[in-house]
Amino acid sequence: MAWWCVISAAKFCGLLGETCKIADQNMQDGVMEEDLTPKQATSFTQSANSSAVLSFDDETDFDFARRGLIATHPTKVIGRDTGVAWDGNRHDYLRDGSAAPSTVHPGLWRQGQLNAIHGLFEVGDGVWQARGYDISNITFIDTVDGWLIIDPLTTEPTAAACLALANETLGERPVSSVIYTHSHVDHYGGILGVTSREDVEAGNCRIIAPEGFLTEAVSENGTAGPIMMRRAIHQFGVLLPHGPTGKVNTGLGIDMPIGKRSLIAPTETISETGAELDIGGVRVVFQNTPDAEAPAEMNFFFPGKRLLCMAENCSHNLHNLYPLRGAKVRDALAWSKYLHEALVMWGDDTDTMFASHHWPRFGQGDVKDFLGLQRDVYRWMHDQTLRLANQGYTPDDIAATLKMPANYSHQSHVQGYYGTVSHNVRSVYDRYLGWYDGNPSKLNPHPPVEAGKRYVEMMGGADAVVTGAQRAFDDGDYRWVVQVLNHLIFADPENRTARTLSADAMEQLGYQSESATWRNAYLSAAHELRHGSYYLGVVRPPGVADAMTGTQLIDMLGVRFDPDKFRDTASIAWSITGRDETHLMGVTNKTIHHYEEPTPDQIAGADVGVNATHASMVQIGYNSPALPDLLSDGSIVVTAGDAAVLEEFVAALDVNTTATVIEP
Repeated sequence: MAWWCVISAAKFCGLLGETCKIADQNMQDGVMEEDLTPKQATSFTQSANSSAVLSFDDETDFDFARRGLIATHPTKVIGRDTGVAWDGNRHDYLRDGSAAPSTVHPGLWRQGQLNAIHGLFEVGDGVWQARGYDISNITFIDTVDGWLIIDPLTTEPTAAACLALANETLGERPVSSVIYTHSHVDHYGGILGVTSREDVEAGNCRIIAPEGFLTEAVSENGTAGPIMMRRAIHQFGVLLPHGPTGKVNTGLGIDMPIGKRSLIAPTETISETGAELDIGGVRVVFQNTPDAEAPAEMNFFFPGKRLLCMAENCSHNLHNLYPLRGAKVRDALAWSKYLHEALVMWGDDTDTMFASHHWPRFGQGDVKDFLGLQRDVYRWMHDQTLRLANQGYTPDDIAATLKMPANYSHQSHVQGYYGTVSHNVRSVYDRYLGWYDGNPSKLNPHPPVEAGKRYVEMMGGADAVVTGAQRAFDDGDYRWVVQVLNHLIFADPENRTARTLSADAMEQLGYQSESATWRNAYLSAAHELRHGSYYLGVVRPPGVADAMTGTQLIDMLGVRFDPDKFRDTASIAWSITGRDETHLMGVTNKTIHHYEEPTPDQIAGADVGVNATHASMVQIGYNSPALPDLLSDGSIVVTAGDAAVLEEFVAALDVNTTATVIEP
């Protein structure tokens, strides 16, 4: 558990970009206003940022990012039912051409300026992209049947607004097909903004995705969804104000939208490299790339257009081998080999390359150089991490030792505006060797609170720790400040002096960070140290919940189940009405087990039989309302056995309150 989960939670009274107010006034008693507000850059931070050297060509990126602009959203504001989904005016300060302030790394400032370029752009013959109205891009391709849409963004409002912009500018067309490039929500969540379930079910709109897409898309929001969302709030700076002392962009895009997310299952899946489809008269050749940037992902090529889509396997920054929000560690070696395969298959035949984020590349030579450098950077991180690991270096040693070679300094698209060499090499180590670094002192350490108490006592008490940390702050050693004060804050979360000093150091580390994700994490932590932890209410079901199978829903019950609140053994037969699914869930040895296709005798032998709608199962899986409500409206019906077993089981499910999916 992190220290921000230990500190007494404060009531969150606003949404994204607004000031977070605190209900727990005890957190602020006796605190001066200047201790709660962002500080300016210290002389050490000013020196660090002013000495950063950007040795790549500025003009090429800006030329490519602006090329083909034909229209912009008239107000830059996209509404939703209960407010604003997207407000591009918040980013105007990045559009005035000013130099980076001392509170922002100049490389990250430049990335923000590029990401702030927005509009509808012509990418090639019959191909357009809307960029700058979501963290991701939506691509429109003209076919004889209507629009082929690639990646319908994160939310329904932003996707609908971009489709309207395309129709108003280029002429209205029906949406006849959609490609999901991969299983991350910012590439499918807006699907109901561009089509409907009825059109898909009627065969009027094809939905094409890589093999494994549905399982991966749903599971990522399932068993680890609550903590992943909590950490994503830090990674993307969701609750930070916009501006030079707050969020300047996410690295991968300018910002995250707010709005309803949804998912329609694919009607067609691509299972192998070399598969081809005719989509409205447009020939498309696919490359499957599982376990690279996403567990299920694919690149594809349009031979008739000499056009290559690299999904999110290529972007204009160094990507994550492990995102700070949490996810399965990605395979750097496979990633590099997929890029090499794409280069070999299509490099000589491609004139234009586009992706799911950022701006395109133009010209065969430029595309090949781009793919080659992207290929090499992931292979370099993989090989050099394992070279040092095989010499006995620990993850911390490797992260401190490996620096990006000068060979990569001439191009912005391999700089650490999103992922970093430091946390990526740790991820390579973890994928092969796991959490243990070979030092037995790490086998059974005290947990943070108990360790913190012992560290503080050994260092001479809280006052001595603060005094030493203040010396380090005055010397500009902010990494050491937050490291040593972490022990004191775990030992005494109410120590305002330690919290304030740690926040000040976190802030300077954020200002110095080249990576947007590091900056956002540091500044979000500084805000919580000053104001108290965010309390966002209970976790609500995400828009993808409708696509979850019964097996996935029962897996979710398992990770919420507190066995100490339930009897030793029991069994529940779940029949999911409308889905033709019956599942038998048992509890033994304080653990659930599950039969996906139980026999009639097993069902008859269950302690309780239950008919439940899929929606009611989702509600139980995500912090259900009172079970009596679901029973009274008929969403759940006990068909046989002892109803008390069901009541006790639901009562034994934890209520997740650390995060929420922010949507209307």
